[in-house]
Amino acid sequence: MANYGNSFPVMSEDLQKVLQQSVLRVLRPLVRVLLNHGMAYGTLAELARKAFVEEGFDYVERSGKRPTVSSVSALTGLTRKETKRLREIDLLSDEESSARYNRAIRVISAWIADPRFHDSNGKPAILAVDQGESSFAALVKEYSGDIPPTAMFKVLEATKIVAAVDGGIELKQRAYLPSATPVEKLHILGTDVGELLETIGHNLEAEPTGRFFQRKVSNVSVDPRAVATFRDLSNRKSQELLEEYHHWLSHHQVDDGEDMESAYVAIGIYYIERSKQEP
Repeated sequence: MANYGNSFPVMSEDLQKVLQQSVLRVLRPLVRVLLNHGMAYGTLAELARKAFVEEGFDYVERSGKRPTVSSVSALTGLTRKETKRLREIDLLSDEESSARYNRAIRVISAWIADPRFHDSNGKPAILAVDQGESSFAALVKEYSGDIPPTAMFKVLEATKIVAAVDGGIELKQRAYLPSATPVEKLHILGTDVGELLETIGHNLEAEPTGRFFQRKVSNVSVDPRAVATFRDLSNRKSQELLEEYHHWLSHHQVDDGEDMESAYVAIGIYYIERSKQEP
């Protein structure tokens, strides 16, 4: 990787292709999780732009120069206006960000808030399928853009948000929650995956003596009848190793009363299995 002007990295065509393939491999399982939990592409794209801006400022600063909106704009390819906006906004506190991009959320929110789709008691009405200005088809057409009403109904029905009843379509839940995954489990997505990527990124740039431990063992020709046995073996051995690490770290942590800065270290082990035919 060559540096142009000691600031901006320039990649060869081959390196660009390999990096793109690697990014796609990272994104596929990530997108699978996002779709299972109702995050639309627009929200991810906005978060990606925000990440580019934040890392862009850090990148320029690490190069020894004062980061500016113009320099980060040139580095990331975003406009100066967009760079400035993303630098100043806190996307995580923007409650409308998901609704802005997720069409299913927009439909449900409108059903709850728009009086045209309410009954005489001011609550979300049972909507006719496609007849009249207050039908489900009219609701979807106005609030979801070009998504056909049938397709939107299937998405919402699959997540038990709506149901077909006598007289039309009924709203069963007042929020679009495609998955009931506990919040604590979703935190793992940000911490564990983020730490693994940090390790890989560090090892790509560090000298051999300064690289972090990063290894795995795999085999593409395992007898399927032996997979369950190996899964049990790896679970037991991995748990024993992690408990040994935990014991060691517990004996080397800073006491609350000590006047010294502490350090964070972590080591993780993961297991995966798939059929040989899967990519």
